[in-house]
Amino acid sequence: MIAQLTGRVDALSDGTCIIDVGGVGYLVQASSRTLSALPQAPTPTRLLIETHVREDAILLYGFSDAAERDWFRLLTTVQGVGGKVALGILSALAPKDLIGAIAAGDKASLTRAPGVGPRLAVRLLTELRDKAGAMPSSAGVSYTPTASTGVADDALSALINLGYRRPEAQPVVARIAGRLGDGVTLDALIRDSLKELAPRGTA
Repeated sequence: MIAQLTGRVDALSDGTCIIDVGGVGYLVQASSRTLSALPQAPTPTRLLIETHVREDAILLYGFSDAAERDWFRLLTTVQGVGGKVALGILSALAPKDLIGAIAAGDKASLTRAPGVGPRLAVRLLTELRDKAGAMPSSAGVSYTPTASTGVADDALSALINLGYRRPEAQPVVARIAGRLGDGVTLDALIRDSLKELAPRGTA
């Protein structure tokens, strides 16, 4: 099984790239986030690879970092999520944003990904909530589910009402709720979130 490729980018297209390794071109499917991070040829690059073997094909999925690869593995354990849908989710949401979406039960963020309808979004939130605590983000932030999830939802609603955008406020609220733990109060969560969000401005 191929676990890693190091070579030069020979071609780029929508959703795929060709990595030339010693004259052999490997077709690799990847998220838009990974593809946009690839260097221009002839600069060599390294991609972590997840190999899926089917009866009719051997598919290579590439990732710029271990966090995205690990999330891909987890996403594909959910019924209805194949490699293509998992890459679509990772194109729409970075690992740290996935953590925030799962923490807040944000179905709307997940349905922005191609191939994810309301029913699949609910399944993702239900099946991954208890597993997200062990998952990494590219920024090294992880989410541990706590009894403060309801408080986090209320804090997020308050911040949205104050003019902050959901995608920017959600990971901040999730991160601070995880740091403060089960005893977090709504006032403290909103106050600390505002301290972190304030320099960014409002929508």
